[in-house]
Amino acid sequence: MYEEELAQLEDYAARFQELRRCLNIDALKEEIARLEAQTSVDGFWNDPEAAQKVMQRIKNLKTTVEEPERLGTELEDVRVLLDLARAEQDESMVSEITAELQKIAKKIDQLEITSLFSDPRDSRPAIVNIHPGAGGTESCDWASMLYRMIVRYCERKEFTVELMDYQPGEEAGLKSATLSVEGPFAYGYLKSEEGVHRLVRISPFDANSRRHTSFAAIEVVPQLDESIQIEIKEEDIRMETFRSSGPGGQKVNKTSSAVRLIHIPSGIVVACQIERSQHRNRAVAMEMLKARLYDREMKKKEAERIAGRENQMDVAWGSQIRSYVLHPYQMVKDHRTEVETSNVDRVLDGEIDLFVEAFLKLKLSKRADASV
Repeated sequence: MYEEELAQLEDYAARFQELRRCLNIDALKEEIARLEAQTSVDGFWNDPEAAQKVMQRIKNLKTTVEEPERLGTELEDVRVLLDLARAEQDESMVSEITAELQKIAKKIDQLEITSLFSDPRDSRPAIVNIHPGAGGTESCDWASMLYRMIVRYCERKEFTVELMDYQPGEEAGLKSATLSVEGPFAYGYLKSEEGVHRLVRISPFDANSRRHTSFAAIEVVPQLDESIQIEIKEEDIRMETFRSSGPGGQKVNKTSSAVRLIHIPSGIVVACQIERSQHRNRAVAMEMLKARLYDREMKKKEAERIAGRENQMDVAWGSQIRSYVLHPYQMVKDHRTEVETSNVDRVLDGEIDLFVEAFLKLKLSKRADASV
């Protein structure tokens, strides 16, 4: 009696232990203890902004650890229940045990997705930049649709989203937008959206109702770990100031304190207008610039490591990662993973988990091939 249920439980327990090892739970718990020790040091709150970052990091790490730890407890509870039912030969507990095992199976499946985050940067907060391609109003409107898709996805994940910069389009949509996203594995989830996104639809801006193709790009970089130091020469930076603006006048201060930094050697441009003071906006923009420079170097090294392998993607502008077709049929297709769906409305409303999970599995398999 209960042989099948016992076999399922043993399988789930083995998978759980492997996942716990992959997620490096013990190391995460050590980091939590180290950060919590910092909070008790005299003067910790003398720098409120730095202290708040530490507290947010602790919160995110605890969220990452809590689910596996809770699942481990649930596995033990089911084992006790199963042992009791077998000892007493009590068939009345079959339905209860089966229901508990089904719940555990779903949680393990979700934990396996989390275990795909093998890059140490995956647990970092993310900086998301969205900007249109050539095409004027059409592309600006498409960029604003992608902006909403990303924000809705973050809301579904219960991530904290802060608008750092927003430049509206002249007629519609946006010229550029920058978001700061914090939450468990924020960068790990959002990195799947980096690249060029292509839209095919009947243009709402065309009086003749012709079909148009628009492009917009999303760039995702992890915020830097405090232990990583990036030096930038002052003579390599050109600073511009401009008046703040925002979508519908929301979330962004209407002052002249907004800052744009241009890194002359690389051509990278970052902007911040979320703070009230020009000094603070410049400091935040510098952190964004450092993160983008570090991310560019990391991606360069990764590209060199996998150069020459089959199916390597050209990351140049125009090699879209995903197509969204609204006319003459409805289809969203990811060209990296071949995953597709006809439910365009739900995708544009932020339901992109099927693309995110497929991308993570693809990256993991490519990393395994590269190590062979």
